[in-house]
Amino acid sequence: MRGKFSEKSDVYSLGVLLLEIVSGKRNTSFGNEANDHSLVEYAWKLWNAGETVKLIDPRIFDPCIEMEALRYIHVGLLCVQEHAKDRPNVSNVLSMLTSEIVEIPCPNLPAYNAIFCPSKTVHPEQGIHSPNDVSITAVVGR
Repeated sequence: MRGKFSEKSDVYSLGVLLLEIVSGKRNTSFGNEANDHSLVEYAWKLWNAGETVKLIDPRIFDPCIEMEALRYIHVGLLCVQEHAKDRPNVSNVLSMLTSEIVEIPCPNLPAYNAIFCPSKTVHPEQGIHSPNDVSITAVVGR
């Protein structure tokens, strides 16, 4: 964010990747009926509602691995926290994933680095739905 890259930027990406693997959904093309704009936002809402298990891809869901998948989501949310200083470093992430660190702290609010972009624009006068807001510009030579 704001053009600053560091090890914590990589940790953020790792957190998004963990959430993508467990959910089976891509962060960049995420969309659901709850109008969440990113996978990170949806995961955070489920975390706060105590329904994190709903994030697990049903194709991989197995009661035997449920606790492991929930741990991955928990670590993923720690990695995508808004403030880079709050994110764990890579070695701590690996220790958390392999259960070497047993007590994992609660995550803070994640960074929602997506800007709201409605998927459909409605033109009331025409009742037309358009998937984009492209304007037409006349090309004229100088």
